Amino acid sequence: MAEVKDRLRADLTAAMKAKDTFTTGVLRMGVAAIANEEVSGKVARELTQAQEEAVITREVHKRHESAEAYAAGNRPELAQKEEAEAAVLSQYIPAPLTQAEVDRIVAEELAAVDGATMKQMGQIIKAVNARVQGRADGSMIAAKVRAGLTG
Repeated sequence: MAEVKDRLRADLTAAMKAKDTFTTGVLRMGVAAIANEEVSGKVARELTQAQEEAVITREVHKRHESAEAYAAGNRPELAQKEEAEAAVLSQYIPAPLTQAEVDRIVAEELAAVDGATMKQMGQIIKAVNARVQGRADGSMIAAKVRAGLTG
């Protein structure tokens, strides 16, 4: 079950042996994020692979947002560091879907609902999200579904 966490730990050990301090730090953050998620809530639990991937995806997203903020604040060296961290963590999640793949999935779900209206937008978004499994941005999916329903 803890496939992502096991890979992170194995790679962390290898990075420590190689004395790669940057990668060691990033992987430690990834393992810590998963561990925090496991103990959050009332009862500790073991995460599924999809949940672990969601945690790492969230961490990658945080790094990209931080990099944008640093770039806007005229701190390119910090932005570059955040992007490098995101690149290391991105190796542990599935590749994001392309625009064309998301467009195709949205079109298929819109076609599956006969006479789709704006009232069914939430239902269609839910179906699309189930198929993309976190490999596409939710706001982009919502925009594409809205565009497909309105015109």
